[in-house]
Amino acid sequence: MSATVERCEVCIVGAGIAGLNALFTTSQYLSPGQRVILLDRRHRVGGMWVDTYDYVRLHQPHPFFTAGNIGWTLDAEPSHLATKHEVLAHFDHCLDVLRQRITVDEFYGWTLQSDTEVDGVVRVQCVSDDGRSLVIEAKRLIKAIASDVEPNDPLPVSSTTVRSVSPNYCDMRSGSIDDSDAPVWVIGSGKTAMDTVYALISRHPGREVNLLAGSGTYFAHRDRLFPTGAQRWWSGTTFNAVANDVTQLFDGTNEDEVSRRWLERYAIWLTPGTDNFLLGLLSTAERDAIAAGLNDVVMDHFVDAVDRDGHTEIQLRSGGVREIDPESWIVNCTGYLLKHPQPYEPYTSPSGRVLSLNGRAATLHLTTFMGYFLPHLMFTDQLTEVPLYELDMIELRRKCNKVFPHAVMTLAVHNLGLISDTLPLSIFRDCGVDIARWYPLPRQAVGMAQFLATHRRRRPHLQRTLDTIAQRFDVHCAPLRQPGTSTRPVTTPVAERADHG
Repeated sequence: MSATVERCEVCIVGAGIAGLNALFTTSQYLSPGQRVILLDRRHRVGGMWVDTYDYVRLHQPHPFFTAGNIGWTLDAEPSHLATKHEVLAHFDHCLDVLRQRITVDEFYGWTLQSDTEVDGVVRVQCVSDDGRSLVIEAKRLIKAIASDVEPNDPLPVSSTTVRSVSPNYCDMRSGSIDDSDAPVWVIGSGKTAMDTVYALISRHPGREVNLLAGSGTYFAHRDRLFPTGAQRWWSGTTFNAVANDVTQLFDGTNEDEVSRRWLERYAIWLTPGTDNFLLGLLSTAERDAIAAGLNDVVMDHFVDAVDRDGHTEIQLRSGGVREIDPESWIVNCTGYLLKHPQPYEPYTSPSGRVLSLNGRAATLHLTTFMGYFLPHLMFTDQLTEVPLYELDMIELRRKCNKVFPHAVMTLAVHNLGLISDTLPLSIFRDCGVDIARWYPLPRQAVGMAQFLATHRRRRPHLQRTLDTIAQRFDVHCAPLRQPGTSTRPVTTPVAERADHG
């Protein structure tokens, strides 16, 4: 059976937060009658938020988690941490708004297989859940696969008595785990672990909940970055100020010193030790409630749960063991982000007709920012002209987790400086995902003025830092080659890649 052929101006693969921001920017350049195809392997808009655990909450104030500058309709304080269902409802609202600006045809349940550029047309081959074939011929293609987050499975265990579960398939607030009074061991110390402990202790205060925290995680202190009420006029530290401070100090070799700066000035944590940071946020109230509800915190890594001589024990990476109740619950809250290897693909094809937002060629710190800013470069035909650095975040995190957050922040400051030299300032002013907008306009203006006054002067230092990271860890961290010398193949197979989202 021959494949159906659809034609459009722009094809966007991925209907998560990156894809919606790409759609928002696309709507600024197309006329209402021009067609955009939005394609996703899932069966609705939402990306990872479709699959994630039901008790997840945003860790940032919700107004800045949006597409472009589309406002929320939720009647809540700006500091409210939106729930999964509130986020998905806002995604629906964003799509409704964008449908009024341009023609958007949605193809859900379809997976990208490959894309090929021929004679100024990008030919996108797709397959549906039920095996049908589809070819999309587009003038431009935006692959917003971003972090490609997939649900965590339960951890495999040898014990026949413990119950091993994952938040994605076991809501802590209902079902068997809610009915049980057996102890819970939460494996991990990042945002998912914090959400899970918080859900457990909120539902059943006094229940035995333990944290097997690995090497520990620290978070950006939400109270310092996002003061509430009138304090926004004089208190707190803007994220721009934090980024300026951290990236001036970081030189690609002194991650221990930079981590200490974070811990002293901007961070919060609850574990005795802490080595990991993935730019997550936590408040004092959350930290204290979680700490008060925990029975025990163990700084080690999970290996297995086994039954031995009538007892059940957790085996630890250090070689130690912990005896546990044989009916205990093991909850896998290890990390989701940047776990699955993907083939390297530059963020742009030599022609500039294909834009790929992915973790192996990251250009900014968040997928929301990549989805918003890079299509502006694409539609103004400057995507191949601006010498943005791209960083293999997945490989860097695998090789040195401690360097990872500081490198990503350096990458963002450097590339945003280049973008600000290229795009009109109005594009920055209209960027509703910028958390600097938490503060009153005068403070925003001061921060922007400082950035514009210093970013060119600081660029050589940022470039040296990124070059040092590339050499020190043997990871890809460099500007793309000039058009015509890029190593990107004409056809990019992705069948072996984890599905986009």
